[in-house]
Amino acid sequence: MPVSEHLRSVWTPPERAFYVDSGEGINGSGHFTIWRPGSASERFLLIALVVGALSIGPLSATFGDMWAPLVLLAPVILFGGLRLRPPGLVVLLIASVISVVYGTAAGGLHVITLLVLAAVALLAVRLASYRDNVGIRGLRGGRLLADLRDRLKTINRLTPLPKGWGGKAVARQAPGSLFSADLTLSHQVDDRLEVALVDVSGKGTDAASRALMIAGAFGGLLGTVPADRFLAACNGYLLDQPELEGIVTAVHLSLDLGSGRYTIRCAGHPPAARLAPGSGTWRLSDARGIALGVVPNAEWGPEQGSLAKGDALMLFTDGMWDPRLGADSGVDRLLGEAEILVTKGYKEAGNLVKNLAGKRDDCALVLIWRT
Repeated sequence: MPVSEHLRSVWTPPERAFYVDSGEGINGSGHFTIWRPGSASERFLLIALVVGALSIGPLSATFGDMWAPLVLLAPVILFGGLRLRPPGLVVLLIASVISVVYGTAAGGLHVITLLVLAAVALLAVRLASYRDNVGIRGLRGGRLLADLRDRLKTINRLTPLPKGWGGKAVARQAPGSLFSADLTLSHQVDDRLEVALVDVSGKGTDAASRALMIAGAFGGLLGTVPADRFLAACNGYLLDQPELEGIVTAVHLSLDLGSGRYTIRCAGHPPAARLAPGSGTWRLSDARGIALGVVPNAEWGPEQGSLAKGDALMLFTDGMWDPRLGADSGVDRLLGEAEILVTKGYKEAGNLVKNLAGKRDDCALVLIWRT
């Protein structure tokens, strides 16, 4: 951006408009700048902060560091980093430098004060640059993250089941993370229940935006395309979205609540498990397949079966065991510990997740049983 536009952007905020060219052998994209009138509140805030910064130096020179220390510039600069755009922050920093020079010329140089102000200035520049890049001001970024977290929680649900059936879905995000990239999607029309447990690679904020996009797309496909085409439709969507990097795995269950007949398909995901009545043990499904978004025209072989009274199905993600155990040992341990669900009831699924879940990854568990 030319110097003249930088100076103009202090008072008149620029906005980028993006375009895409396509057709007749041309395929390209780019952006151009639109200058919009700045709001009165933004201009008033910039003027107030600059005047405040310029006044601290003379006050410090007049009344001394005891009554007007130069370190008072620190909260002014930090507030500017939260509220101003980078061009306005540069003006505020120039005003602060002038104030520091004036104050130190009259009262002497204080190295610690200068170091504190320099550190705060660097933090303010980083804050302003980041927030300008994502288009937020002040503390609204926290509200945006909270809204994203709430939307993911709303999407992760198991539809209420009719009499004669029970279900429980448990999800836990990785420790220290606000978001979980393990998605539980469900849809029911009449006696047909469809459930998809999806694992988006990554965790925390790195995977949150991708998980939200995938949850919206897969949730829209669930129940609107035939059950035998659901994974193929999801695969096609991911192949058409190259910006959604990373691996996506899923297990899909289609269940007839009237007859109990079900079909399971698995795409690079840990296999589902079934509990047969009287045995007290879980058996892994034979349904296998490649992960989604890897190759076109992939196929996922189904496994069909029927649930009688007392039978149950369990879907889970690979976060249900410590990665150091490996997939085979982790699944064996999970199936062994899951016997507690037989003796104490399926409501113990939450304790199962709490006791077995790995400490480094998101995890999710879905149980559906017939009573």
